Amino acid sequence: MIRAAGERVMQAVETANAEHGEVPLHETMLVTVGRGASDPDANSNVAKVSRMLCEGLGFGWGETAYSGVTFPLVEPALEHVAKLGFKRVIVFPYFLFTGVLVKRIYDYTDMVAARHPEIEFVKAGYLNDHPLVIDTFVDRVNEILEGTGNMNCQMCKYRNQVLGFEAEVGLDQESHHHHVEGIGTGTAEENASHDHDHAHGHGHSHDHHHHDHDHRPDHSHDHGHDHGHHHHPYPHADHPLGPKSMKEGGDD
Repeated sequence: MIRAAGERVMQAVETANAEHGEVPLHETMLVTVGRGASDPDANSNVAKVSRMLCEGLGFGWGETAYSGVTFPLVEPALEHVAKLGFKRVIVFPYFLFTGVLVKRIYDYTDMVAARHPEIEFVKAGYLNDHPLVIDTFVDRVNEILEGTGNMNCQMCKYRNQVLGFEAEVGLDQESHHHHVEGIGTGTAEENASHDHDHAHGHGHSHDHHHHDHDHRPDHSHDHGHDHGHHHHPYPHADHPLGPKSMKEGGDD
């Protein structure tokens, strides 16, 4: 799912470069937008995706926004982002399906872009039917058939006393449709279609359970061989806000 998301983001970057000229990734901001839930554990999964995309691809900065229930919502998040001085902002909806929510994310992007013509706001495509998403669905179906599926819900507010949500341990999960950004102002048809977009609480991504531990970077675990650890260089060591900025004069 991370790879699928990365490809959607880079498709948007490449299209923007072709149409408006190239802007270095170090001068580009990535805003990843998730569904938003009343469970901070679910929201933190979106934040993790956001960080992995930002760091993995080498963007200048990354922020996470949500379409409803929690904060920051899309419009105030983009208004805050506009103050940071980046030439280009990529807005990526981390959603499987379109509908009223993705449409409103794009609408709010257009609204903020109109207020800040000096910044290029780029609307990336949502996940949709990316081949890697299809592969993930196949994997999940096989896990169900094999009984091997696992979920990482240790920090779910309904299971543990998470900071600020202690009173909700053991409660039933409830829908929060009326807290979605813009919901209540659309037509009855739009609001009804929103019901099909809603993946609540435990519908968060847990693809990080399938780590491949065979690609450790050049570490020898055979004690009969080289004991030295040879680390791959950090791919974005030249990031202007990264490691070198902490060294006086930029010395290695």
